[in-house]
Amino acid sequence: MQLTFYKKQPQIGGMQPVEIILLDHEGGNMNNKFADNLKKVRKENNLSQEQLAEKLGVSRQAISKWESSLAYPEMDKIIALCNEFELNIDDLLNSDIKEVRKEEESKKKVNGIIDDILHFFTDTINLFTDMSFKSKLKCIIEECLIGTILFIISLIVSYVLEGLFTNLFNFLPYNASSFIVNLLNSIVVIALIITSIIIMVHIFKIRYLDYYDKVKDNNFETEEKALEGTKNKKENKIIIRDQKHSEYSFINALFKVIIYIIKFFLGWLSLFISFVLIGLFTLFVTSFLLYKTGIFFVGIVISIVSLAVISVIFLVLILNFIFNRKNNNRLAILGFIISLILLGSGIGCAILGSLNFEIDRENSNTTQIISKEYHMSDNLVLFPYSGYHINYIEADNENIIVEYKISKYLSVDDHIYDDTGTIMAWTNCENPIKLIKEMIKEINNKRVIIINDNIEEITIYTNGANIEKLKNNARYNLSKNYNDRIYELEKENADLEDRILELEEELEIFENVR
Repeated sequence: MQLTFYKKQPQIGGMQPVEIILLDHEGGNMNNKFADNLKKVRKENNLSQEQLAEKLGVSRQAISKWESSLAYPEMDKIIALCNEFELNIDDLLNSDIKEVRKEEESKKKVNGIIDDILHFFTDTINLFTDMSFKSKLKCIIEECLIGTILFIISLIVSYVLEGLFTNLFNFLPYNASSFIVNLLNSIVVIALIITSIIIMVHIFKIRYLDYYDKVKDNNFETEEKALEGTKNKKENKIIIRDQKHSEYSFINALFKVIIYIIKFFLGWLSLFISFVLIGLFTLFVTSFLLYKTGIFFVGIVISIVSLAVISVIFLVLILNFIFNRKNNNRLAILGFIISLILLGSGIGCAILGSLNFEIDRENSNTTQIISKEYHMSDNLVLFPYSGYHINYIEADNENIIVEYKISKYLSVDDHIYDDTGTIMAWTNCENPIKLIKEMIKEINNKRVIIINDNIEEITIYTNGANIEKLKNNARYNLSKNYNDRIYELEKENADLEDRILELEEELEIFENVR
């Protein structure tokens, strides 16, 4: 008797229709694959016929008949066998169980590798989240040190192997030997990189991740109770490594040296921040001189206070690190965020207030003319004034009178070099306090004056002969400067040509050796 029907059965692959062919218990056209598969999976699981029969609730003779293809199990027994050996019905009845097992093992291996990689990254992130700052720094320093050592070893190995490959394939033509050597060097470099990464990951795992897993296992029950008992429990950071675990003494020494160096530089940074605070408090006090500017003044005050609070937060964090004190991280973060919000608001207010300001560049009301008289000589020249506009005006005076147009807030200083007859002149602010008062006054009137600290214009008064002589002297000095520069460039060019010749000779010698 043969009966064919479809039945949906839950199993490892999900719900799927399976064609079941039931044969009479006397034998008939039995599917021999079921008998072979049953034997294989029973022996793989180290079960005797009696043990399997006990699990299924049948007699040993029934198992023997199934494996001999003399009888066929009922549907509930087939389902029980699938559940026992983690198979689906189609594989048990129709497939080659060896192939099925190989596929399952390969899938398990791939899934296991992926799970291990994901587990590694997850544990690493959790580890760094739970570690104290010093432990994080020690871990990073240790890995960098190990990486540096491996890098140096890799360089030495690659250099030695490159020389070995070059000598081994020296009998080949240059292009062929170069290709083979470069290919082998690339393979060596890739192999060294992969090996170094594996070593660093392995050391990191045995020295940190394994320790972290042990800490989690030892503290699991305590953490569960703490979480159930308190909601606002302060999280304790993990310190890697404690005294119960071995450490490398040279790493500890190196870590301490680096910590001291960091503290040294942070100490100087804290000193700088202290001076910045002093400057900000000074600006805060002096900013009240601009109270007439309205919203611009408010924005400036808010910005200064915000910057001062941010500076204080950074100063406290640095000092706590230097003196090994704990930080109130929540308060520091909250203060920093509020200060940033206030700083943005202050800058916005200052920008809105500055829109009402007028910007005035210097004009006839803010400039002045300063005159100076110089004795005329054959080599007299105003130097360097190539960037200024110079007006020559003919007059009856034998000496020369020079008028400097500058800002009314500045003055002119000059010096005459007797050996060359060169006149140097520059601007100077004799009364900076007066200048600051004038600027504050203009800002309160919502006006900004841009002060030019250079000489704007030069006018020379003298007779015609002196004017020609001054112009000729200026052209001579300019030409002299150009000639000096041309000489320098030509000398540099000659030096470069000599160097090119030397390199070409070295290249020729190298090609002859090859």
